[in-house]
Amino acid sequence: MLRITLAPPLLKRTTMIDPVFQSDNYQLARKLLDASVVRQEAIASNIANVDTPGYHRLDLAPDFATQLRAKLEAGNFADAASLKPTIAEDPTARSIRPDGNSVEMESELLEMNRNSVDYDYLTEVVSRNIKQMKIAITGNPS
Repeated sequence: MLRITLAPPLLKRTTMIDPVFQSDNYQLARKLLDASVVRQEAIASNIANVDTPGYHRLDLAPDFATQLRAKLEAGNFADAASLKPTIAEDPTARSIRPDGNSVEMESELLEMNRNSVDYDYLTEVVSRNIKQMKIAITGNPS
């Protein structure tokens, strides 16, 4: 009988937490984290193929950023859940080497470092949201 009287408050607490994970900031950070992981895969592929003749540099598909920005500006971020970052050939990369390879090692290393900083920041944003939820549930900040 005691379980019956405790169950509704517990259910109510769960529905109160849902908005934390549905907030635009949290969802945006998660989407950008996904994009950062995909970009890291592209960078790793570029570095691995730096000496492959005719290889064209890969990066995050530019339509992902365009679509994500459009969803945010339209205030329709709930539809952004269907957006998936993908890898595509970089249309801006130009080959200056005689073998047709468009990868420049220095640029890739710089992009890898930038991507790592972005990833660390976004991970912190997501972690902070989860910590806030933990504090709200337990009342204990540690």
